[in-house]
Amino acid sequence: MKTLGHYKEVFEQALANTHWPSSPQGLYVPIDYIMQLGGKRLRPIMTLMICDCFGGDHHKAIPAGLAVELFHNFSLIHDDIMDQAPLRRGQATVHHKWDLNTGILSGDALLILAYRHFESYPPETFSALSKLFSQTAIEVCEGQQYDMDFEQRIEVSKQEYLKMIEYKTAVLVGAAMKMGAIVAGAELEQQNLIYEFGRCLGIAFQLQDDYLDAFGDPNVFGKQVGGDILSGKKTYLYLSALEKGNAEQKERLLELYQANDVSPEDKVAEVKSLFEQTQGDKAVQHAIETFTKRAFDQLDQTVISQEAKTHLLAFGRELMSRKA
Repeated sequence: MKTLGHYKEVFEQALANTHWPSSPQGLYVPIDYIMQLGGKRLRPIMTLMICDCFGGDHHKAIPAGLAVELFHNFSLIHDDIMDQAPLRRGQATVHHKWDLNTGILSGDALLILAYRHFESYPPETFSALSKLFSQTAIEVCEGQQYDMDFEQRIEVSKQEYLKMIEYKTAVLVGAAMKMGAIVAGAELEQQNLIYEFGRCLGIAFQLQDDYLDAFGDPNVFGKQVGGDILSGKKTYLYLSALEKGNAEQKERLLELYQANDVSPEDKVAEVKSLFEQTQGDKAVQHAIETFTKRAFDQLDQTVISQEAKTHLLAFGRELMSRKA
């Protein structure tokens, strides 16, 4: 087993060696721009690492890792358009730097380019990767639609929210890991176990993001604390507070989420206080622990070496204890 740093270095080098067509520049320059903005590259790193865990050559998993990362950035471009976001990783979003049409078309091209990376694999592997990728892609789109629908609804259940983050975030983490197992030639049962490990870890990861958005240190978290509150997002924190609060607390929380006459600072402060009073903060922490344990239970059933399991357990714990 190699270190995470090693897998990231291998992947970053492969990405740097990826050359986009020179024309038309209006299509490919924005693609190069978004791909150069960086990011943690967690998904493709896991594709390479899981391939190694199942006895494969992680270099052979690079095309699958590239497909995952290209798809992820396609989704980011389109998410930024739908959210009307001006910044991505501290830089101008594609549709702000260029225009809306450029953002749409460059995102579409990234999706198609992602699929082309599977062409380097033999037919059986190509078929398995493509089938998984197509299912994951449609689920990510469904998750985005659920997220948009929730913005227009007053009532959303915690189960509905969990399904939304599963589709929007977690399935791609699971797919990235399963792709590594497919490239390594692992048995289908093992592929599915590692997929479930990634899916459960992905849900816990998003719940941790929800928690950090409200209670993280802004100097460490890297973005405005309380952004979800100000956007009126119905996160697990919010839904737990509504579920556990008394009538007065529920009424005030609903008022604050619809209020336009309260300063952002006061709004965030009072909502956070209500999250704590109702123990919504503890509810999300419990959910994070639950899904992390489910992930580790799936991992325990795999046939990978104890060394590999130790690496993946450490990776999972690091994700869940992160501050950013």
